[in-house]
Amino acid sequence: MVNTNAQLKYQATRISTATKEQLLLITYDIGIKACHTAENALTAKNPDYDLANREVIRAQEVVRELMVTLNREKGGDMADKLMQLYEYMYQLLVDANMKKDPENIKTVRGMLEELKQTWESALMKLLQEYQAAHPDDKDLQNAMAEIEGKKTPATVPTVSTANTTVKQNAKSGSFTLAG
Repeated sequence: MVNTNAQLKYQATRISTATKEQLLLITYDIGIKACHTAENALTAKNPDYDLANREVIRAQEVVRELMVTLNREKGGDMADKLMQLYEYMYQLLVDANMKKDPENIKTVRGMLEELKQTWESALMKLLQEYQAAHPDDKDLQNAMAEIEGKKTPATVPTVSTANTTVKQNAKSGSFTLAG
């Protein structure tokens, strides 16, 4: 119980202090984890349909949140296409829950993983462009070296340069960029 309370406090702090980019990655992570848990619940020797149902509903909530927070005015055609993808994912999850189909859940999980990876790659590209424009920024050079695995970080780095903050997740190797 103590471990659970500590985890909940950590998660609450992580969310309350997160940038919009970090929140997006956290949202993807929650959806991916929910799909993974639902898949395992359905494919177990003794399937746990209640757990699968709860986790599919959680994944549906994540997809709905992604839909609600999508800025279609600023995003234009790209946002419209992303909305269509989210609608498709949501429908796959509804069907998966009704039919207890782990394949649909696996499909959605794969899409969420791909979207998260794409977002992280875009952030890395922005970071590299910023680095090219600011070659003398030692803090950024150190952060980039750690992200690229050139040296092992002793702690999770947080580097602020101008209006940009870079944070690396030591466990997953992912990072976020805010500014």
